[in-house]
Amino acid sequence: MKFFYTLCGFFIIFVFISLLSMNIRYTAEKMYFPKLVQLEPDILVTAPVLTGKENFPTISAQSTLAIDLDSGVSLYEKEADAKLLPASTTKIVTALVAMDYYPLDKVLTVGKIKIDGQKMHLAEGEEITIRDLLYGLLINSANDAAEILADNYKGGRASFIDEMNKKAKSLGLTNSIFTNPSGLDEEGLLTTARDLATIATFAMRNPFFREIVSTKEIVVTSIDGKGKHKLVNINKLLGEVDGVLGVKTGWTENASENLVTYIERDGKKIMIVTLGSQDRFGETKEIISWIFDNYTWQRVTKSSIGSY
Repeated sequence: MKFFYTLCGFFIIFVFISLLSMNIRYTAEKMYFPKLVQLEPDILVTAPVLTGKENFPTISAQSTLAIDLDSGVSLYEKEADAKLLPASTTKIVTALVAMDYYPLDKVLTVGKIKIDGQKMHLAEGEEITIRDLLYGLLINSANDAAEILADNYKGGRASFIDEMNKKAKSLGLTNSIFTNPSGLDEEGLLTTARDLATIATFAMRNPFFREIVSTKEIVVTSIDGKGKHKLVNINKLLGEVDGVLGVKTGWTENASENLVTYIERDGKKIMIVTLGSQDRFGETKEIISWIFDNYTWQRVTKSSIGSY
């Protein structure tokens, strides 16, 4: 009898343990165990750090922006999103649309052009390549070159201007409207220093664009060799300031002096935009000097960029 009770006891214990085990397995299956996340160490990057104590130079420009292109750090900005007249900095967009559409060796015949401002003095009936028109557009800031490129576009001048605005939007320019290919003052025409820095940075990735805007002087000729056009770059900083490689000037009476400048020095790549200046070349030189006197490029964590 004693053996029977002992056997029953073992059986009860066995059943209890079995039920408990099943419950534990069931509970475990329903429980959520969060996965361990492998945290990546913060990446070290080279970025500019403001270490100098010199005050930023006093400048007349209504709007200014200087950006370190590799890190995206704003080195200095003043009213960088103010909507102002672009003047001939517009021709950066004009050139991009033209290069998207025309083969460089395509020949256009010059029609009758009535345009004010800077010209390369093309003659009616003259035949000239797209390549040479682009040199005139960007080096000499020729308004007649801008109009010829627009007039010969599919759908004509209006379609060309539409494409300029589409190009701007595709590159993220949210505060710019272009109403003509030359940049002459017109109602509705506007841009910002930030937008110009964006479009100029994109343009400088194009080897031919980069080649043109870094050229100080060139002579281009018509197809028959009779028309010769000496083009001198309006950008006085080329060859004068170490590392300056372009990009575009602009001036009208209402816009005052505009300048977009790309500089490479000691491995640093910087884009500077000044709009509405009384001395675009002098003030840009001051900005360049201030940047290199007051910033040092250091290895910092990516998350710290913009926090110092």
